[in-house]
Amino acid sequence: MVEKRPSPSEQDNASTKKIMTEVKPMTKVLIYGGKTGWIGGLMNDLCKEKGIEVHNSDVRIENREAVEAELDRIQPSHVLMAAGITGRPNIDWCEEHKPETIRTNVIGTLNVADLTFLKGIHCTVYATGCIFKYDDDHPLGSGKGFTEEDKPNFDGSFYSQTKGYMEPMLKTYSNCLILRVRMPISDDLIHRSFVTKIAKYEKVVNIPNSMTILHEMLPASLAMAQAGLTGVYNFTNPGVISHNEVLDLFKKYIDPTFEYSNFSVEEQAKILKADRSNNELDATKLMRDMPEGVVINDIKTAFELCFQRMKANLEQEGILPDNLPAEFKSKVNGGTGQPVKAA
Repeated sequence: MVEKRPSPSEQDNASTKKIMTEVKPMTKVLIYGGKTGWIGGLMNDLCKEKGIEVHNSDVRIENREAVEAELDRIQPSHVLMAAGITGRPNIDWCEEHKPETIRTNVIGTLNVADLTFLKGIHCTVYATGCIFKYDDDHPLGSGKGFTEEDKPNFDGSFYSQTKGYMEPMLKTYSNCLILRVRMPISDDLIHRSFVTKIAKYEKVVNIPNSMTILHEMLPASLAMAQAGLTGVYNFTNPGVISHNEVLDLFKKYIDPTFEYSNFSVEEQAKILKADRSNNELDATKLMRDMPEGVVINDIKTAFELCFQRMKANLEQEGILPDNLPAEFKSKVNGGTGQPVKAA
């Protein structure tokens, strides 16, 4: 496929709606991160539900030759790039495993972006919005969110540093749709979900943040890929919601006996190896360019609906009302993943 190359001015203007010159029907999808990844696995299920032929990658993305051979063998119409290292139990892992983090989050991601570009394949990259922090121009509570044109201003964790490196490079590829996901939430209690993480913490900070409700946003990502959209998008439900508001909904719908307490960002920093990003992302461009028929609710409405689905799912599985795992009663130390030490 001959790709019309954007001019430098067009390439730099992240607010402009961009579409691949030749928009191909979504006939065959190849997912990186579909076998072992959370979002990749959900996208695999979604493609199957919609009757789209889907393949999950068998190669390590840092191996460029293997990635290219797989692309040539499968010949997908679209690639969903959901592979990446976030660390276990959280991003603190990346602080002590920097080469491994770079190998996947930088080298591997660039391999996929570059090779799909050379082969004229649309590539959706599930990136992160955890590359910003509230600042003087975007103060907490102002309602002024970071836009797609803003440059990353948060490097408090090595994970975020690698993601901050990546975005300017990915923007140069005219076939890539780059989605800034933040604090993703699913309709269950999987350990990767933001709700599950903070529900297990003894103490939480209470800061409004932009977040991504996957039930609404993952189908939106598929629609955006089908429409051939490219460039950077803040991929969060409009608005912000605080940790306390989320946990209050957990108490309302999941566990009426649930209790939690707060501590400050300064107190949190004493127990973590890396800082955490807190920010609001502006969803104006996302909502403007969203393909027709896709429903995205504001974050507070989306969360309410999410917890209603979660409650129904847990009741169907026999977890509610009386079999909530004990780990939600035995708190861990505010994000470290370690048990709370006795006083």
